[in-house]
Amino acid sequence: MINNLLVCHPETLCPAVERLSVDVQFLPGKGLHLHYHLQGDLRRLCIPQIQTPAMVDGLWEHTCFEAFIATEGDNGYQEFNFSPSGQWAAYSFGDYRKRRAWPCGHPYTIHVEHTDNNLLLNVAIPLADLPLIDTGKTIQMGLTAVIEAADASRSYWALHHPADVPDFHHRAGFVCSIEPNAF
Repeated sequence: MINNLLVCHPETLCPAVERLSVDVQFLPGKGLHLHYHLQGDLRRLCIPQIQTPAMVDGLWEHTCFEAFIATEGDNGYQEFNFSPSGQWAAYSFGDYRKRRAWPCGHPYTIHVEHTDNNLLLNVAIPLADLPLIDTGKTIQMGLTAVIEAADASRSYWALHHPADVPDFHHRAGFVCSIEPNAF
């Protein structure tokens, strides 16, 4: 299991958040599990209420947890958004922000535990949902989150922020590497 601490983009600070991390667990031949852990004064944040699980665009406009996944040396990548509401989104890109059709129509099961000071979100991405991944090459991941405060401001969290403005699609932000033997 790989533990990753996310950092807030310096232009979008959020004092209500004390810590945000993501544990990544690889299951050979099956895919990966993501375990997001948000700590802080969650009463000062907007946490989406539970909804019927469905694919929904625009989750990044509110609190959501994200993963960007690519194979080293390839321009294509996938984006996954997971909301504490139980809603999700999955996208495929042929190059930087150039979206292409991808029929990921089955629902993801998102497990959420929520208290005044902790939010845990767990989700599995099956290997079958990673068609762009070449398991013979190094996998690169950008692990990110958007956190909405009670005043409707948003903070942007990532392993690494390579630009002056938040840009989760920037490949220099895909800094979590998984060697081919992990799959």
